[in-house]
Amino acid sequence: MKAAEGKVFKFGDNVDTDVIIPARYLNSSDPKELALHCMEDIDKEFVNKVSAGDIIVAEKNFGCGSSREHAPIAIKAAGVSCVIAETFARIFYRNAINIGLPIIECKEAALEIKAGDEVEVNFDTGVITDKTTGKSFQGQAFPPFMQKIIDCGGLVNYINQK
Repeated sequence: MKAAEGKVFKFGDNVDTDVIIPARYLNSSDPKELALHCMEDIDKEFVNKVSAGDIIVAEKNFGCGSSREHAPIAIKAAGVSCVIAETFARIFYRNAINIGLPIIECKEAALEIKAGDEVEVNFDTGVITDKTTGKSFQGQAFPPFMQKIIDCGGLVNYINQK
């Protein structure tokens, strides 16, 4: 896991898990099924517009709400390569790492990057580059053990490789 690069989908503060994957779809734990409904209550066209590698940028408290892993699973299965936010809800942060979804906190990037910008994230250094504007931001780099968990596709796969 070295980098992610893609087009940005931008969201504001307090994007909760029920907006990421509405509760009416939680009768399934199939990632492909969850991906079909990812973000639909906040952006009906998200699943039709997102491409593999794209990046979500949000402001404060991304992933607040329930403790279910369905939210990061839906995001990852939709093809999102990374979520950048000013802050994450603690349980979402942990769940994202557990299922192998890269996330990175960076206030400046979260506030300045715009929807549609092309962004690259270097996970080794934490540097986020907005290729559209040419600006770079210093985000929180992943420690090597977290990179290994994400590289393995999540905590269960990481443990099974040991």
